[in-house]
Amino acid sequence: MKNYKKPIVLLSIFLVIFTANSYAQTATITGNITDKTGQIIPFVSVRINESGKGTIASVDGKYTLQHPAGKYTLIVSSVGYITDKQKFILTKGQVLTLNISLETDSKALNEVSVAGKRNDQNGLRRLNDVENMAIYAGKKNEVVVLGGINANLATNNARQIYAKVPGVNIIENDAAGIQLGIATRGLNPNRTTEFNTRQNGYDISADPIGYPESYYTPPTEAIDRIEIVRGAASLQYGTQFGGLLNFQFKKGNPDKKIEFVSRQTGGTYGLFNSFNSVGGQIGKLNYYAFFTHKQGDGWRQNTNFNVNTGYISLAYQLSEKLKIGAELTSMSYLMQQPGGLTDTQFNENPQASYRNRNWFQAKWNMPVITLDYQIDERTKFNVRAYGLIAERGSIGNIINPIKDRTDSTQRRQLTYDHYNNFGTEARLLHRYALFSKKASFLVGLRYYQGNTQRQQGTGFKGNDANFNFLNPQKLDEFDYRFPSYNAAIFLENVWWLNEKISITPGIRYEYINSNSDGYSYDEVTNKTFVGKQQNIRQFPLLGIGVNYAITSQSEIYFNISQNYSPVNYADILVRTPNFQVDPNLKDVTGFNADLGFRGNYKNWLNYDLSAYYLDYNNRIGIIRIASADGLEVVRYRTNVGRSRSIGIETFGELNFSKMAHQNPKNEVSLFGSFAYTDATYTEAINPLLKTLIVGKQVEYAPKTIIRTGLTFQRKTFRTTVQFARTSQQFTDAYNSPQTADGLVGEIPAYYLVDLSSNYQYKKWTLGFSVNNLTNNHYFTRRALGFPGPGIIPADARSAFLSLELKL
Repeated sequence: MKNYKKPIVLLSIFLVIFTANSYAQTATITGNITDKTGQIIPFVSVRINESGKGTIASVDGKYTLQHPAGKYTLIVSSVGYITDKQKFILTKGQVLTLNISLETDSKALNEVSVAGKRNDQNGLRRLNDVENMAIYAGKKNEVVVLGGINANLATNNARQIYAKVPGVNIIENDAAGIQLGIATRGLNPNRTTEFNTRQNGYDISADPIGYPESYYTPPTEAIDRIEIVRGAASLQYGTQFGGLLNFQFKKGNPDKKIEFVSRQTGGTYGLFNSFNSVGGQIGKLNYYAFFTHKQGDGWRQNTNFNVNTGYISLAYQLSEKLKIGAELTSMSYLMQQPGGLTDTQFNENPQASYRNRNWFQAKWNMPVITLDYQIDERTKFNVRAYGLIAERGSIGNIINPIKDRTDSTQRRQLTYDHYNNFGTEARLLHRYALFSKKASFLVGLRYYQGNTQRQQGTGFKGNDANFNFLNPQKLDEFDYRFPSYNAAIFLENVWWLNEKISITPGIRYEYINSNSDGYSYDEVTNKTFVGKQQNIRQFPLLGIGVNYAITSQSEIYFNISQNYSPVNYADILVRTPNFQVDPNLKDVTGFNADLGFRGNYKNWLNYDLSAYYLDYNNRIGIIRIASADGLEVVRYRTNVGRSRSIGIETFGELNFSKMAHQNPKNEVSLFGSFAYTDATYTEAINPLLKTLIVGKQVEYAPKTIIRTGLTFQRKTFRTTVQFARTSQQFTDAYNSPQTADGLVGEIPAYYLVDLSSNYQYKKWTLGFSVNNLTNNHYFTRRALGFPGPGIIPADARSAFLSLELKL
């Protein structure tokens, strides 16, 4: 190692000298951006044509750029305005003020958006009508801006991150936020299957068509914002009922050649999280990379984990119109899983674990290539091509109940998946005039090819994390491949009938081809069964949205869009004790409808009040049937019936300091989100089940979810106290009372209090947080199989301290 020290020291000295010299040669361009009437224009794009270096103006219309001396052209552009170009000459050390006045597009060919939508008020804003190569007019949406909220980012704490998004129901799979499980409107929150989950606009789940579970969750410390669009996103992003969940990573600081961030967090139960990133802008190249390591022992016994995630992004501005990029994400983790408890065991000691032989691991690799092309002032085109090379494995004893955690001689079941997927999506956005009215047209094409291999059989005995099959040549349960093919074309068009009203019709045509090919082994008959199936579906999805701008700061929105959820063979092929799946499962169909009122009032009130209706036909649920010999009760997964969810989703935030016209450096704000969901079975597919399920509450559909928080900020110190309450839920279609094995029954209502604080001093930021301040014992899930079965307790009180350095 000594041989490496000298070059590293020399390299460090060179970088310091190079960076200092670069700054010595730079000058500063600054100014304000307004329209011709002198009105401030926020969030304007400011870019130097020759170098590609740029920034986004603040909410006050101010911008600042550091740049080397020379002769350049400044390009200033914003939605709804004619792009302005200013030539200028910079000299070394100069501070040049260029105030820009943009002219409204007199040809009425640009997109329009409700003014003030993008205001980031304490970490929450809404998407513009047209933004990021997509149309959002008339759709219920939220954007969580991570830099504006107080949350425990080291543990991806979902109830803090999504606190201002009403109705988010959370399954807490682990205390470190390794696997995210969220849903809304009475949908299934397990591993976020009901959302079309994306990172920087591309899919990240195992297979969105064949197996839509998300085993990879982007580390929150690297995220700039999280975009959430409810079920109306089905036309542009995918057919899922939940809508879009898009994690948008940070980019390199356009004002620095190199920016380094290091954030170290320690917490109770052995948690250690190290996040380190580097990024910047060198000429026309923007780059950003991070690596994060997370480990801990967990509150319960047998709950240790180890996670590593790395990412690199490069974007190069080839010309004024053309930009290309490449990204690579790599993640791997290993978790020991403590298993489930019965109700009696949970009441006696929720921290206990009766299994020390259950393990889970996942490895995720995602390469991506991007191209963005500005064809002309009215037309943009982009392409995202991405792949997924991944695997996940679980091994353990899942017989219920189990009493002896020291017995390492019992059989362990091993399930292992391999994913080799490829997808590409192209979009064209064009602005035009229709009968002298403004309009924007979006057309997109998507092709996706998934290939899942699922193997299940006997693993090695013992209690270690051994993910090798005992007999890999011929598995004693099954070995199947599930190729899936998906192609789609989608079109949406927004017309502004006048300055207040817009209408957005859309259509998506979907092609889905699901296949299975493999064998299963029956140890009772000692026979091997070969299976090969194919299921092809083609169908259109329709939707329409309407926006009415009451004022420049408020609007009424309405949308109704169809949804679709395909059944996949990977879900059908399951072998778990006392659990079976109907081989004739049918696809789920239905729609989402929203009607709401949202906006801002004088910059001190941010609100969104809405009602919704969700129709969910052929709902898949769990019922109880007798086993073939009639001696046991089997949990049976099948199409249960039709359900509908009716509810309201409300959010409001008051900034008392701005309301009282006080100094904004000392702010007090109060937010509250409330959701009411009446998710009920209205029809039963099997007439024998009519009296058992019709009128019953849908599984994992709490009637009320309340989250509220108080934030105090003084200069660079900010603290938030948050309260959250989720009402009672059930875990089966019968709304059964608890059983002795803990597999079904209610999930009692629970409440939680969290505290988060941050203090920034120059380049340092100190953070402190306490989760579950009142030390409540609760749970959010009953598992039927792995990793339980039974109740999966959530963590008790835990505390965390973090220290961040930004250079």
